[in-house]
Amino acid sequence: MSWIDQALGIHPSALAFRSQRSSVLAANIANADTAGYKARDYDFRTALQTADQGQTMKMRATHSRHIQASASDRFGDLKYRVPTKFSSTGNTVEAEVEQAAFSENALRYQTSLQFLNGSISGMRLAITGTR
Repeated sequence: MSWIDQALGIHPSALAFRSQRSSVLAANIANADTAGYKARDYDFRTALQTADQGQTMKMRATHSRHIQASASDRFGDLKYRVPTKFSSTGNTVEAEVEQAAFSENALRYQTSLQFLNGSISGMRLAITGTR
């Protein structure tokens, strides 16, 4: 691990995770009225442990016709969200839950950006003596 990686900490990985999670949550919101759609989300603890250990997770293909994993699937398996309300269409998206999760994720994304900005500003100050 380089000194730059140590200075930036987990925030670059956190940004990538938050960005990927935003896409998943947006897909859930977009499919709120799709019959049979199952809401999904990442398990944050698993993604954090993986990032902390410097590993990447592999998506498992359980059938030969499954789509192969991409670089954006490195945060673990997507889990199905357990709904608290019954839906006669089989859709498990609860708009208010998804919107709250999306808002929280966006806030945490901004927080990681601010931490990174502070770290970069500190390194620039140490190197050049100016901001």
